[in-house]
Amino acid sequence: MNSDLLDDLDRRLAHALQLDGRASFSTIAEVLGVSDQTIARRYRKLRSSGVLRVVGVPEAAPLGQVHWLVRLRCVPDAAAPIATALARRADTQWVSLMSGGTEIVCFIRAPQREEADGLLLGQLPRTPRVVSMTAYRLLRRFAGGPAGWPGRSSALPESAVLSLRRPPAEVAYRPEPEDPALLAALAHDGRADMSTLSAAAGRSESTTRRLEHLRDAGALYFDVEIDAARLGYPLTATLWLTVAPSALSSTGCALAQHPQVAFAAATTGPSNLVANVGCRDDAALYEYLADDLGGLSGVQQVETAPMVRTLKRFGTLDP
Repeated sequence: MNSDLLDDLDRRLAHALQLDGRASFSTIAEVLGVSDQTIARRYRKLRSSGVLRVVGVPEAAPLGQVHWLVRLRCVPDAAAPIATALARRADTQWVSLMSGGTEIVCFIRAPQREEADGLLLGQLPRTPRVVSMTAYRLLRRFAGGPAGWPGRSSALPESAVLSLRRPPAEVAYRPEPEDPALLAALAHDGRADMSTLSAAAGRSESTTRRLEHLRDAGALYFDVEIDAARLGYPLTATLWLTVAPSALSSTGCALAQHPQVAFAAATTGPSNLVANVGCRDDAALYEYLADDLGGLSGVQQVETAPMVRTLKRFGTLDP
């Protein structure tokens, strides 16, 4: 038995937090059938040891932004320092070293009208150490985001899921000047108390209402950052898929049903669908590529890039 794997209660706690990252310990404890003190102790241990973190993630579209997935190929000795520099930027998410350490993949949030070349290329060092760069604009997300990853979000029965899931709300996002500071504080700690958030945003008691408005308007959701290896999926990879245009929607929806798929989205660029997957080992990844993907008639080509190390996920870096 691998002692590095999360036990059953920790898995159920992670699933509960994915459903509602700001649910109280008492609410989670009642659904999980344990004491408040047990849940609080478990969470604090996981958080302080760096195993798990709840972060607030801004949604691009309501904030007038778009997501770019940027892929850089570098000479081997340059990839790590360039990835570290990218991870420190406020506009990057999910910065990973790939393919034996010669490639970097990251998400970048940008204003809708700003071109990717001006956003990133103009700020990278003019150096031959960056061999090539390709930017893919995300058009539609099929898996990931508020729904989480089935590999992480499958520990609770449906009755518990219904008890914890927030009811949907449809309100229009109304921006306020304090929003960027509030979102930045939540990106560091999605469970920060209201006094901390109020101080960060320069707001008073209205912070609670503002937070609820951001969530109801779809401008903010909460994600659980956790190493996939702790869930039994030590092999993670990005798949670049070329799919027949007529099958793009059906293929994306099919990927969203695969438990291996943590994220999937249609994109612009040389391939038109990207997915992140988690598997137990090489054999499991092979079976997924050959059987699950092989069974989708619309898939014409697949390029697989294993992840070596993730330097930054959706939250900000700790100081």
